[in-house]
Amino acid sequence: MAANNRTAAPHIKAPLMKFKTYLSALRPWSLSASLIPTLLGTALACESGYEHLSFFTFLCTVLTVVTVHCAGNVVNTYYDFVKGIDDRKADDRTLVDHILSQDEVVTLGVLLYGAGCLGFVCLVYLSPARLEHLALVFFGGLSSSFLYTGGFGLKYIALGDVLVLVIFGPISVLFSYMAQTGRYEWATIFYAIPLALNTEAILHSNNTRDAESDKRVGIVTLAILIGRTGSYILYGVLLFTPYVIFVVLGMKYSALFLLPMVTFKQAFALERQFRNESTMQMVPRQTAKLNLFFGILYVVACFGAPQLPFITRK
Repeated sequence: MAANNRTAAPHIKAPLMKFKTYLSALRPWSLSASLIPTLLGTALACESGYEHLSFFTFLCTVLTVVTVHCAGNVVNTYYDFVKGIDDRKADDRTLVDHILSQDEVVTLGVLLYGAGCLGFVCLVYLSPARLEHLALVFFGGLSSSFLYTGGFGLKYIALGDVLVLVIFGPISVLFSYMAQTGRYEWATIFYAIPLALNTEAILHSNNTRDAESDKRVGIVTLAILIGRTGSYILYGVLLFTPYVIFVVLGMKYSALFLLPMVTFKQAFALERQFRNESTMQMVPRQTAKLNLFFGILYVVACFGAPQLPFITRK
């Protein structure tokens, strides 16, 4: 009987290990970059006086945004490996260490894009927004997630930073807001700025860390173009500018906007790590962690503030 239990154990563990492998390939540590803007858009919709917020619409929005983000991560993994960018020192080990095969990664990407499209179809049914408005934002985001490394490979021609600033900020917040209210509000772009800058700090720290290996394989990133000193200055601007915005909003409109300042000390610690080559390896993931806590506090501030400047109340 004991022998049967021992032989059965590997059969139980194998599917679990495979699931963990697929989950790791999605880079879950990066998902705050899409989740927080979705939460922010919903909070802004609530604060704009829209009374018919739908929890199911919110869930469909999260499903749509997160699966497309994960699909983009998988596409990035595939093309970085195919182009010889990922090596033994790469942060993403999925294909480098043959944890998954190339076919498995492609299949996973297709399934994730399919799930994103399914979420979008449900959203069209639930949301009061016009189909053409939702479709414009959704397919713009979906194609951008692919073109970051697939197709034209915008990441490889120093345009990835611009794409991330637009997608993981204004587009995601606007999509979430529109899904709930049925209308677009350009002021959401202003509220997306702190999140967009902080998310770009994740990408920029990653590109700065990998600048030498990227240069060897012939791709061009902003970090390569401006050099190590310029990259340090830019990282500081991306990291600390949101806090300046919070102080201004906190002094002028509501003290709740000062909530994200709780993470200020952590931001200074990351700035010191960025300067040090020996601690640079973990800066992207640590910046993503900052993005999560910073973003949650920002959403709470927007949700609780008695007045949101520039947002038109219904």
